[in-house]
Amino acid sequence: MATVELRFSAQPEHVRTARLVAAAVARRAGVDEAVLDEVRLAVGEACSRAVGLHRSHGIAAPVSVVLIEEEKSFSIEVGDEVPGPGAEPEPEPGGSAEAPATRGATPGVGLDGPDSDADGEDEMGLAVISGLVDDVEVRSGANGGVIRMSWPKTPVTVLP
Repeated sequence: MATVELRFSAQPEHVRTARLVAAAVARRAGVDEAVLDEVRLAVGEACSRAVGLHRSHGIAAPVSVVLIEEEKSFSIEVGDEVPGPGAEPEPEPGGSAEAPATRGATPGVGLDGPDSDADGEDEMGLAVISGLVDDVEVRSGANGGVIRMSWPKTPVTVLP
């Protein structure tokens, strides 16, 4: 399993670089050429979302992008360090800090309050990602959130 890790400061101008790197690694991993635009767009949305979350919560830590080539699939994990709602700062003994529910993970469900516009943008970004990627998982916990997106690799055909 080959892995490429990218970390960048939460600045919008770095999102383009993350998209280009993701597309190049996806191509090298064997993702179908017809899907590369979807990879670029989905990574751009996920990275823009993470940058927005970091900036709106005053977090100076970098956004992380992990590109993972597996035997039959290619996955990208975009991580932020914004704790999820109701997340405990430390996991309980024998428990996990990860929670299946996420900030605005359900499109169309918003929170009432001063951040409702930001939540709407967050939900829209997640809806776009869900429309682009068939296999997407969104997690949030005390240490931040992760969007994991996966695409199948194109089988290599051997010519006689």
